[in-house]
Amino acid sequence: MVVVFIHIIVILLKQAQLAEWDCLHTCVRGAVFWEPNKPLIIEEFHMPRPKSGEILIKTKACGVCHSDLHLMKGDFSSYISPCVVGHEITGEVVEHGPFIDSKIVKRYPIGSHVVGAFIMPCGNCFFCSKGEDELCEDFFAYNWAKGTLFDGETRLFLCGSGNYAFNVLLLLKFMYCMGGLAEYRVVPAHALSILPNSLPYTESAILGCAVFTAYGAMAHAAEVYPGDSVAVIGIGGNNRGSGCRHCCGSLGKTTDIFPVYTKCERWGKSCNGWTYTNWCYGKVDINRLVRRKIKVIGSYGAKPRQDLPELVRLAETSIPNISDAVSRKYKYEEAVQAFHDLDQGSIVGRAVIEIS
Repeated sequence: MVVVFIHIIVILLKQAQLAEWDCLHTCVRGAVFWEPNKPLIIEEFHMPRPKSGEILIKTKACGVCHSDLHLMKGDFSSYISPCVVGHEITGEVVEHGPFIDSKIVKRYPIGSHVVGAFIMPCGNCFFCSKGEDELCEDFFAYNWAKGTLFDGETRLFLCGSGNYAFNVLLLLKFMYCMGGLAEYRVVPAHALSILPNSLPYTESAILGCAVFTAYGAMAHAAEVYPGDSVAVIGIGGNNRGSGCRHCCGSLGKTTDIFPVYTKCERWGKSCNGWTYTNWCYGKVDINRLVRRKIKVIGSYGAKPRQDLPELVRLAETSIPNISDAVSRKYKYEEAVQAFHDLDQGSIVGRAVIEIS
């Protein structure tokens, strides 16, 4: 009985909150992935509200990343849907959550320009406390597993009508990372970095994923030294090698890169002793692995609090040259076309959707 009573109270509080939002007429748009292999649909949402440790951002640009496309094609079967996609973002700070640290308010004042990392660290878990933001336990436990922020709740609710007490579960939509393809979205402060006025919103959006992941692999995982020869597999969206070249240069590494282009079957392709089958299975000669001290190292991305400000600083010196990397720009209303073009392989380099 107590549990039922509490549940009813929660629904009524949400009802009152949504009713208040309707009265203020603050509906904003977001691009929703409803089901695999179906185009995104632009829906109207209530203005999201930030909570403690969070910041409300007015979105200016969002990158078109193949990870979103994988989600939309059903390749991430474990991810919850429906959800708002997009995770390479820039924008303007419009509101701080209640009881937020004064240092965060000072660092990100209202009106400041920011760029966000797709990895959103909580700042408090075991790994975050060691400076390993990219392994944040809460990010994977809540955002990736449930499509929510760290309190287990989404910040996105569809605008609607009728009795919210009965429709609230139908109105909520989950978040792929921060749900970047929304006109306004809530982001944990630890995932942000100030974007100086010298850097444009549109081109800077790729810093939070495309450049961020390449930098993390180079700086923290690969342990590449000057003069080393490396093979980069799956250069993909990094502009046919430019991302690797930029990150090598930012670390003071050699920039002699010789691209090799091959076209192979998606599944079951053998390459130098490895047989890839459906993403994560493979074979390797264990004797060669041991005798040659070969390591298999995973890298999910860089460290948001440490590396994102450094990437912004490097971008100011044109390393990486984000203007050259971004080859296509789309309007917000062209989001569906952008992902269609990406799926067709007609985008060379990076594409960005300009939102406002």
